[in-house]
Amino acid sequence: MTEGYKGRIGNLIRDARKHRGLTQHQLAELLATSQSAINRIEKGHQNLSLEMLARIGAALDSEIVALGAGPTHLRVTGPTTLSGSIDVKTSKNAGVALLCASLLNRGRTTLRKVARIEEVNRLLEVLNSMGVQTRWLNADNDLEIIPPKDLDLARIDEAAARRTRSVLMFLGPLLHRSDEFELPYAGGCNLGTRTIEPHMAALRPFGLEVKATDGFYHAMVNRAIEPTRPIVLTERGDTVTENALMAAALHPGTTVIRNASSNYMVQDLCFFLQKLGVAVDGIGSTTLTVTGVKVIDVDVDYAPSEDPIEAMSLLAAAIVTKSAITIRRVPIEFLEIELALLEEMGFEYSRSEEYAALNGKTRLVDVTTQPSELHAPLDKIHPMPFPGLNIDNLPFFAVIAAVAEGQTLLHDWVYENRAIYLTELNKLGGQVKLLDPHRVMIEGPTHFTGTEIVCPPALRPAVVILLAMLASKGTSVLRSTYVIHRGYEDLAERLNLLGANIEPFRDI
Repeated sequence: MTEGYKGRIGNLIRDARKHRGLTQHQLAELLATSQSAINRIEKGHQNLSLEMLARIGAALDSEIVALGAGPTHLRVTGPTTLSGSIDVKTSKNAGVALLCASLLNRGRTTLRKVARIEEVNRLLEVLNSMGVQTRWLNADNDLEIIPPKDLDLARIDEAAARRTRSVLMFLGPLLHRSDEFELPYAGGCNLGTRTIEPHMAALRPFGLEVKATDGFYHAMVNRAIEPTRPIVLTERGDTVTENALMAAALHPGTTVIRNASSNYMVQDLCFFLQKLGVAVDGIGSTTLTVTGVKVIDVDVDYAPSEDPIEAMSLLAAAIVTKSAITIRRVPIEFLEIELALLEEMGFEYSRSEEYAALNGKTRLVDVTTQPSELHAPLDKIHPMPFPGLNIDNLPFFAVIAAVAEGQTLLHDWVYENRAIYLTELNKLGGQVKLLDPHRVMIEGPTHFTGTEIVCPPALRPAVVILLAMLASKGTSVLRSTYVIHRGYEDLAERLNLLGANIEPFRDI
């Protein structure tokens, strides 16, 4: 029994290490131990103290074990039929971007209905350590942010910063605050210049140079350098575009950003900047024109729009359980391709007339699903930058394809390691064949059967496994679900309100 648990913990550590892109040698260096010790740990041949488990969890940004209150595992009893209505929560990625953008403003920023997730909690810890006052105002998750006169960049909470993937987005706003500063980055390994090069291509025109060494971004700003021509992004990335936008916001001139992302979180950031007094033209296109200001000091109130990835998660839950539910406040302009593809596969649904989100800009609808018999699409399913099928929505088509008749090819060309986690569906009875690191072939229909699975360390595949468990006959256990809490607020509890039977528990 002990050997079984050590092996399971070893597998979890190995998967989390690979997800972080670390070798055994690099993890050993972070923990001040030997590579052979890491090898023994991952093979389940090493006794581990709670202190060592905690250190490994911190180094890998993964909850290997949990002590104290709070669920670590989910017990799912199925198959489930869902019913009722549910509201989509506000966007995780927009909330993270807006927290970073609040550093542009010397006045009070109030953000409405912020997703209260672990990623946001870590960012708040980083902001607090720099002297920013943050306060949850009410049960609606309204958040007040008040910056100090001078940010104390030397006191950044290093531990919290290493547990969020978003610290890189501080570069854009902070380059206007200090001529020289350091930021920790997650993992502690030397990422090298290639990893941050798209961001540097966006920020060098503002005089920023960054060296990534020893687990830190060492930033230096040359005030004599200003943009003299349009900035062409070498990668149409969401966070790259956001960094360029935030740098341009406090540059008192006109900056043109080409090959910009027009995705949902970028649009929310643009709308927020407009409320700060920054002129932004071209929102929703790949060319953004920003006329910045020298100082931003206003009291601003903004509500980020709803999360299309959560909306897709709820659509997938309804589809795989053949349920009729109403999903309210769906940001339709960021799900039109997904819904068109689902219609092609035989999905039946109705939708309301469009109405505006609280930001006054984003178009919302209510979607009512109907139990549907799906078939595989004629062509492969692959993501594209907006307005294509969202990269984060692709994994949900794995569990949808599993309940559809025929063969479906998924091509996840963006990420090196994510597709492999979709093969975890095979443990529930799925037929998912990994063709290479980017492509899986899925054969359906699948009659899922419950089992016990350790949560994949990647957010969307983890939720895909949970959704398959809803449709599985019998009892399933999903272990170590911290990664889901990083991106979703109370997902299990909210699915239970629709009729799911998901019980949080932890080992004693």
